[in-house]
Amino acid sequence: LRCWSNIPFITVPLSRAHGKSFAHRSELKHAKRIVVKLGSAVVTRGDECGLALGRLASIVEQVSVLQNQGREMMIVTSGAVAFGKQRLRHEILLSQSVRQALHSGQSQLKDMAIPVLEARACAAAGQSGLMALYEAMFTQYSICAAQILVTNLDFHDEQKRRNLNGTLHELLRMNIVPIINTNDAVVPPPEPNSDLQGVNVISVKDNDSLAARLAVEMKTDLLIVLSDVEGLFDNPPGSDDAKLIDIFYPGDQQSVTFGTKSRVGMGGMEAKVKAALWALQGGTSVVIANGTHPKISGHVITDIVEGKKVGTFFSEVKPAGPTVEQQAEMARAGGRTLAALQPEQRAEIIYRLADLLTDQREEILLANKKDLEEAENKGRLALPLLKRLSLSTSKLNSLAIGLRQIAASSQDSVGRVIRRTRIAKDLDLEQVTVPIGVLLVIFESRPDCLPQVSALAIASGNGLLLKGGKEAAHSNQILHHLTQEALSIHGVRDAVQLVNTREEVEDLCRLDKLIDLIIPRGSSQLVRNIQKAAKGIPVMGHSEGICHVYVDTDASVEKVTRIIRDSKCEYPAACNALETLLIHRDLLRTPLFDQIIDMLRVEQVKIHAGPKFASYLTFSPSEVKSLRTEYGDLECCLEVVDSVQEAVEHIHKYGSSHTDVIITENEKTAEFFLQHVDSACVFWNASTRFSDGYRFGLGAEVGISTSRIHARGPVGIEGLLTTKWLLRGDNHVVSDFSEHGSMKYLHESLPLPQRNAN
Repeated sequence: LRCWSNIPFITVPLSRAHGKSFAHRSELKHAKRIVVKLGSAVVTRGDECGLALGRLASIVEQVSVLQNQGREMMIVTSGAVAFGKQRLRHEILLSQSVRQALHSGQSQLKDMAIPVLEARACAAAGQSGLMALYEAMFTQYSICAAQILVTNLDFHDEQKRRNLNGTLHELLRMNIVPIINTNDAVVPPPEPNSDLQGVNVISVKDNDSLAARLAVEMKTDLLIVLSDVEGLFDNPPGSDDAKLIDIFYPGDQQSVTFGTKSRVGMGGMEAKVKAALWALQGGTSVVIANGTHPKISGHVITDIVEGKKVGTFFSEVKPAGPTVEQQAEMARAGGRTLAALQPEQRAEIIYRLADLLTDQREEILLANKKDLEEAENKGRLALPLLKRLSLSTSKLNSLAIGLRQIAASSQDSVGRVIRRTRIAKDLDLEQVTVPIGVLLVIFESRPDCLPQVSALAIASGNGLLLKGGKEAAHSNQILHHLTQEALSIHGVRDAVQLVNTREEVEDLCRLDKLIDLIIPRGSSQLVRNIQKAAKGIPVMGHSEGICHVYVDTDASVEKVTRIIRDSKCEYPAACNALETLLIHRDLLRTPLFDQIIDMLRVEQVKIHAGPKFASYLTFSPSEVKSLRTEYGDLECCLEVVDSVQEAVEHIHKYGSSHTDVIITENEKTAEFFLQHVDSACVFWNASTRFSDGYRFGLGAEVGISTSRIHARGPVGIEGLLTTKWLLRGDNHVVSDFSEHGSMKYLHESLPLPQRNAN
């Protein structure tokens, strides 16, 4: 027996055995039977007279999509009163205008007062029209709908309950969408209220309770409650401290302050929470979300079913650790403390982490072995990704060396003065470097990325959220533990957080109030997905690594094959590996060209002929499908150009602005190439593989950026800093600098303080 005040019909014993609700949002995609409850604020227009037809059509479309996927959909709807109010007002106005015209004989009518409309009369006038509208909309998707009107009394009678249950099951069996509503035409009148300016509306609380009751009665998997707020907040929405609660657990009511009721109806969020908790106890998962926001209402229902982070999800399973929002807040607080440390203290943390990588190598390699075995057993990773996943003693030693380079170079990174200006007498301005804030780094298959990125975040004083691939879970766990152990020596353990919850990458990309910069490390598809999903958060990275090597007529025979072999074959899965080889036309059918082809064959590199190269051959290799292809394997495109200018034009047209190389002994040609190619990295007589933070002497990199602003190329400590302005004055005001003021602007450049010699 479950009951509480104001919802009397729920005191009837349940006929359904206690079930298990979904523990995580990601499981909602398995929901088979779903109830969608539409609040009055969702269904009615802003003027509270008539229906919001656009929203209603969108909701019907989403319900139809889910129904046609084989799910069993039910709708608990409000709106009959609003629809009836619109019709009755129209009838009253028409009737009054006719009477007044007959009585006065005048063509111009005076202002007419509309009498107070009783809610039950409005419902009686509106129910048939509302149902006809639903039927017309569902017919567009070849779906039949059926109306069921209920009252609280129907749930007190056991026979009526059985009849209702049987009717609903039969409708669902026939693939019909039941449209359920309280029979507002016969319910007892609610307490008077002024929400609709004199028009009494059936309490929203009744439909919330009805939806919860039906969801449990019908053993529903999911109840979606749509209202005019984003979900449940810890304080009334709109207040300064209000934060949307992502997941609400039974027993959390004390942490919530409920505000006023919604725009339409008598109910409020408190009634929705009570109904949601009751449904949850009955085994039905619940999500409360906004069904009125124009940017999300068109896909809010389908997004919820797909497991996206929309609204507030009610769950009985409380996670052992903090939520990702809490982790982001911890990272921000920890990052600010980290930035306030002395440079020597931040360097000491990084040196300690470098030592731990070598001291604890056996434990690290053991965890990595587990990841490799699981990946091989499941067969879900390609060979290049398995190589990225693998750690070794030499890799750990290289990591430690790189971390020590970061520590040594980070002494004056944060708080460095980069500009000083004397604005006026005793008014000095400084521009100083500061951390960006909270970084979110998402990486695949590369556990060695974790200590690299952590060290760069520590050196730059940034808070850090890490989201690694599940294929490297064991490796990431121990590496993060060692990172926090190093941070603990100065009490900033929380500055680096590893996200272990079932957060989808797309959901993380929506945390624009908690995260300042996203850095993806992985496949071009991952980067593209993140760039598409990020809402209001800048993304630093590159979606593709289409790197070119151009072989000029004046190229050295000895250098050509070495540079091409290293660029393509040393690590073909890397983003800085050669993908397109450009050959000057005059080199065709020369010994140098033959040497290049022979070397590629020996290295088992599959060649795809560009259209111009194919035109020179009677029998050519397979012609390339696209000149904008990143192979990531022992494959490359070979194309012919007539000059260095054409090579530059080709790179600009088909490249990704990552890394491009010229091989030539002609300094003038090389300088033309270096100055005109608009890529993040442009090399002369050097392998594309040098495009790397460690090889550039940055110690490590958080990624390679091809964007045009902030940071470009391999991004080290400098790319994780921004600036702020510090102005020191003495009772200065702008009015003193006016035409008749007593002060003049000087704008004198001042010398910068000496940088740390170490």
